[in-house]
Amino acid sequence: MPHRPAEAAFIPASTQITLSDGKQAPVRLYEPTPPLRGVILAFHGFGDSRDAWEVIAPPLNRAGFLIVAPDVRSFGEFPAHGNWSSTGRMIADAVEEARWCQHRWPGQPLYLMGESMGGALALLTSTSLPAPRPNGLILLAPAIMSIGEPWQSLLEGWNLITPQARLTGAHVPGHHVATGNLTALRRMFFDPLTRHETNVHALRGLTHLMARALEAVPSVQTPTLLIWGDRDQFVPASATHHLIQQSPQDLFRLDELPRGYHLITREPHDRPAKDIISWLEQPGHFLPSGGDSAATMWLWLEQTR
Repeated sequence: MPHRPAEAAFIPASTQITLSDGKQAPVRLYEPTPPLRGVILAFHGFGDSRDAWEVIAPPLNRAGFLIVAPDVRSFGEFPAHGNWSSTGRMIADAVEEARWCQHRWPGQPLYLMGESMGGALALLTSTSLPAPRPNGLILLAPAIMSIGEPWQSLLEGWNLITPQARLTGAHVPGHHVATGNLTALRRMFFDPLTRHETNVHALRGLTHLMARALEAVPSVQTPTLLIWGDRDQFVPASATHHLIQQSPQDLFRLDELPRGYHLITREPHDRPAKDIISWLEQPGHFLPSGGDSAATMWLWLEQTR
């Protein structure tokens, strides 16, 4: 498919973090405009990479926030055997990366942010970190849910028989729109760090990560901003509703993004970034998008179904 060189550009890692098992996690740093006001450790979604933050980073950087974006183990330039690591190892990586941030920028607020699969990982990291805990948790269309039965048992059986069976987007029934931002979608498609296919073993691992995150939701002790789009075609509304029901109500700020799709990080016009900055700077104020009011209405409608 014809494309511009910039769409397929390989951006080398800014640095690497050496983890406790000796492996090195490639990290991209999205540098802020001085003065530094906080560090955001950001975990990307399934099949994505450290480049996931290219659209949302500039406004956050201009507000003084540094984004530390590692390749999650199994993705980007951080391959794993069988295309999937394990939930325990991924949480351990994330905890070590958070500690690395705290040591490298002492005294700075640390926030955890995650999109889709990365949202599940960010939440589990927040509940696994001993003191000092992160200052905030930002969940973007988080894949925090259980796929339920009989689907989980069927997937476990499939994994026993053919764990390396190849899966692509063609195996997902129906037409799904990840984002309305065509420019960002093309960049993601042609990015050499994007994984375009997976296997049964990795899909099973993802479901375990999502389910474990759901179990951990009541244990969250960190102020949390939950953003989702009203046009998300990947995380069902019922899953988001269940997540909210399980969450500590006094800690969770809800933000439904009107006309927003699943890939919140690729939303145009800085919409999610403006809400994130507002919440970080003035957590008690209304959000610029009006998403807090929209979330209240959405929640009422879900409860009346």
